[in-house]
Amino acid sequence: MQEQIFHLGVKALIFNHQGQILLLKVNQNNFTEVQEEDYWDLPGGRVLEGHTSEETLKREIKEETGLERIELGQCLGMTLSNMRIPLKNGIKAGLVVAVYVCHMTVDAAIQISKEHHDFKWVEPHEGAKLLSIKYPKDFFEKLLITA
Repeated sequence: MQEQIFHLGVKALIFNHQGQILLLKVNQNNFTEVQEEDYWDLPGGRVLEGHTSEETLKREIKEETGLERIELGQCLGMTLSNMRIPLKNGIKAGLVVAVYVCHMTVDAAIQISKEHHDFKWVEPHEGAKLLSIKYPKDFFEKLLITA
């Protein structure tokens, strides 16, 4: 049996002042692993060697949303993504994701990166449905309890 490879990712469950969460619509031109037209995700990315989870999360939030004034909260937990990441050698790596609860400290305009087509603020129960492509059921249970 071949040993599996996993990457560590961090995601931000960002709440606004109305208790809604921020979702980003993934640009399918940059990510061909998912065929669904409406593939939504949380801001975040993979942790690179020499970087901490918190550094990575702050950097990814700024790159993907333009937001800089975010309060990083507790880690909601870790989950194994339903997605596999294609590597250069044809192997696909699994993705272990640490999800952090975050809050906007001031209202600010979202400026999405070229990795995404759109964004929206949604109620947590709607977010749980839209995130079902990437995240397992136990993640939704934690999400709804946190809200």
